[in-house]
Amino acid sequence: MEIQLGVIEAKYADMIWEHEPVTSSELVKMTAVAFNWKRTTAHNVLRRLIDKGLFKNENGLVTAVVSREEFYAKQSRQYVEDTFAGSLPAFIAAFTKNAKLTQEEAAAIRKMIDQAEEK
Repeated sequence: MEIQLGVIEAKYADMIWEHEPVTSSELVKMTAVAFNWKRTTAHNVLRRLIDKGLFKNENGLVTAVVSREEFYAKQSRQYVEDTFAGSLPAFIAAFTKNAKLTQEEAAAIRKMIDQAEEK
């Protein structure tokens, strides 16, 4: 499942994930303050996010179908697929080429690798 989000859609999705479960009325108020949106804009963008399969709106209560963590994990995997032919080592080599990892970062990555190998 590849879902593309524009910048504004991503900001709105993050707002929903942060506050869910949240009523669509509350979202209208929050987007008026955060983005200076009118009610119709808030509902139109919400409809697009629902159509993309990220959220559902049941009786005015908006909840996630896909969690923020699941969504960004899939986006990250897709980026590695598209940009580095699926090679995680190639991605890490590019990511660390001009930046050194701290000991804490290296330890955290080793722990993730160990956990991933156990699966």
